[in-house]
Amino acid sequence: MAAESKQQVVVPTLRRRFGTLMVDWMLAALLSLGFFADPRVDPLPAMLIFIASYALFVGLATQTPGMWATRLRCVSAADGRPIGIPRAALRGLLRYLVVPVVIMDENRRGLHDRLAGSVLVQVEPKTARA
Repeated sequence: MAAESKQQVVVPTLRRRFGTLMVDWMLAALLSLGFFADPRVDPLPAMLIFIASYALFVGLATQTPGMWATRLRCVSAADGRPIGIPRAALRGLLRYLVVPVVIMDENRRGLHDRLAGSVLVQVEPKTARA
């Protein structure tokens, strides 16, 4: 019987986190530009798209498109499962406000992560088995 190995949690770098944020913000701005309004004139539609898409993607699938591109996942700090839509919406709103994001602990968990009970982890690429 093969022993199961525990996967080591790798805390993402700030550069990777920032890249994720930029991808997600740009997608929200482009969607609002295409459907609602110019985000340079009226930022509210882009903000609503960002928070709503964040809540759905993170709450149900643990990744936004930006997280997928940078190989990150947002999971429950308690059990590693998806955090659900309400907690993901709270995290998305706080993330949009930026200030809670920069208040980090020694494990790079921002205030938004602690309030939502979540943690951002790196996804290791799958290796081909021989």
